[in-house]
Amino acid sequence: MNAKPANHLVSIAVDGPVGAGKSSLCDALAGALGILHLDTGAMYRAIGLYTLNAGIRQDDEDALKRMIELEDARVTVDFIDGQQVTLLNGVDITSRLREEAVGIAASAVSKHAVVRKYLVRLQQQIAKERSLLIDGRDIGTVVLPDAKIKIFLTASAEERAMRRYRQLLDDGKGADYHKVLMDLKARDEQDENRAVDPLRPADDAVILDTTGLRFDESLQKMLDIVNKAYES
Repeated sequence: MNAKPANHLVSIAVDGPVGAGKSSLCDALAGALGILHLDTGAMYRAIGLYTLNAGIRQDDEDALKRMIELEDARVTVDFIDGQQVTLLNGVDITSRLREEAVGIAASAVSKHAVVRKYLVRLQQQIAKERSLLIDGRDIGTVVLPDAKIKIFLTASAEERAMRRYRQLLDDGKGADYHKVLMDLKARDEQDENRAVDPLRPADDAVILDTTGLRFDESLQKMLDIVNKAYES
């Protein structure tokens, strides 16, 4: 970043649908800027993982409320060598968070206000303590509404599904592109139409469509947005 303000916390909000490449691009962007990257999706996935392990239905709002009130699912994050480690009740569960079932559970529990309020509170507290790039589904609209930089990162459903499909193959997991595409569209529908904090760009967000762009091209466009904001 060419014009990072001295002695001031930097807050960058990045939102977008599933499969838009937020995690990898935001990791790279934060590294280039010398700040930390908070992946809020990992926090929702931690709650989703807890419900799967505990046998709690993701549509059982009363059970989710009890879970939060009793602190049965305590989510915390740490940063080791600049990388986020997500903990559930003190146990590092980072390696479990990209499982398909966990992602589906995370999307389902995120519809409930009690879960969102709990995690938003945690995210806002973390942002008060250090410069952060935060990505998720409601960062620019809810978590960091006053962020100087807001980016809505997206791509076509077909391209996002293909990226996910290739990632699964690279990880040695069997995958069917058409099923991945159907699941992704279902996630989009759920995220965009939930009653609480639906996925949408903030009014002052810069929309960045990465369809057809290479990773390095997408990253450069994000860097350009940051530099322009701090030069103005």
